[in-house]
Amino acid sequence: MVTGHSLHSPQRPSGQGRGGGLTVVDPATGEAFDEAPDRRPDELDALVNRAQAAWRGWRADPGARGTALLAAADAVEAAAADLAPLLTREQGKPLTESYAEVARTAARLRYFAELDAGPQPITDGRPVRSELRWRPLGPVAAIVPWNFPLQLASAKFAPALAAGNTMLLKPSPFTPLATRLLGSVLSGVLPEGVLTIVTGREPLGARLASHPGIRHVSFTGSTATGRAVAASAAASLARVTLELGGNDAAILLDDVDVEASADRLFWAAFRNCGQVCMAVKRVYAPARLHARVVEALADRAKTAVVGPGLDPHSRLGPVSNAPQLARVEYYTARALADGARAAAGGHRLDRPGYFFSPTILADVPADSPVVTQEQFGPVLPVLSYGTLDEAVEAANGTGFGLGGSVWGTDLDLAATVADRLECGTAWINHHAELSLAQPFAGVGESGVGVAGGPWGLYGNLSPFVVHRPEAASRGGVT
Repeated sequence: MVTGHSLHSPQRPSGQGRGGGLTVVDPATGEAFDEAPDRRPDELDALVNRAQAAWRGWRADPGARGTALLAAADAVEAAAADLAPLLTREQGKPLTESYAEVARTAARLRYFAELDAGPQPITDGRPVRSELRWRPLGPVAAIVPWNFPLQLASAKFAPALAAGNTMLLKPSPFTPLATRLLGSVLSGVLPEGVLTIVTGREPLGARLASHPGIRHVSFTGSTATGRAVAASAAASLARVTLELGGNDAAILLDDVDVEASADRLFWAAFRNCGQVCMAVKRVYAPARLHARVVEALADRAKTAVVGPGLDPHSRLGPVSNAPQLARVEYYTARALADGARAAAGGHRLDRPGYFFSPTILADVPADSPVVTQEQFGPVLPVLSYGTLDEAVEAANGTGFGLGGSVWGTDLDLAATVADRLECGTAWINHHAELSLAQPFAGVGESGVGVAGGPWGLYGNLSPFVVHRPEAASRGGVT
């Protein structure tokens, strides 16, 4: 995933506002419309100390935590009419998608509020009663990107708080406003210091990841920045969970129904303007169907309504920020220069804001960066293959391993091919659909650790084992 976070990059994603804060730009206009506080790294000590003090009470009563998280879900839903438009204004996505993100945030709070990590007996044949118990870690940190600011924030703070930890949460400098509003909403139902929103430029993230009072760092973003986060967290031996880049491949089988699949395939690639870590980012079609697949996807790209997210007619909004727009432009221009053909789009739209025409690329060289890297925007290369072995080898050949999908009529064959994909999640005839109850993880350069479901809860806990004799004995138990 490409984000505005860069722990050691000279690029400064947000300008300084007139009030000394972070300038926030509306990607639909390219104009600044608000600002957020720019915290200094030396302010973290006091905030971590406050989280440590809050942890003592928060960890002590699981029942009260569950009640508070359920109340938090209700509060988020009640604030949807304020949260969703602000999210669209700073991030760019259509308003319907922002409302869906708010709803997902509330649903995740409810899901984790009802999970229980109770004690578990251990039976090993010895005359000792052994019991596994789970303990919270303490103050933890999360660093989240700009593509799903609220949803990814809740994916981190909901399990962390349910486990009994407290959290400092740093949103992207590109999208701090809705997250700050969410924090304000939750402050009405959570004790002080349990969840703290911290906004600012680097090196704030680097300092947060390396702070000695932080026991777990959860990061979603690019692979390069993930490595920097892990290196920073190593200073205090903090646990890390990293959800990193994705370059998901969709393999179309020879028996795929092109027209029946085209809508689902298109939106699996272009939802949120393609700025989804587990979006389809490459399509592999059998040679005899390649032209039909390109045409079907290009038809949809040409008719998709692109416009400001607050316009109810828009299906695709702008690219979320100027650096990401430049990245999308570069990858597209490079592919075209290397011999690719734009069956649809291929250029920035001539209007204010960060709009890029939905783009379908054909005849793309397999070593073009738009194929081998993560473009993270409204651009989709469609490549031709001869044999399934070639398609699987290409799908597995980038170093990323977040997700993948197989599309076809023969479900048994599709399942066999899906089993060969080197990724954390594989779908058949759909893509990028996740349940709150399932694990989410990548392999290779796509991440470390597991989020989602009970696995996400236990990732925020530490095992603690207690041994005691089954019954008193004179000689004791050895």
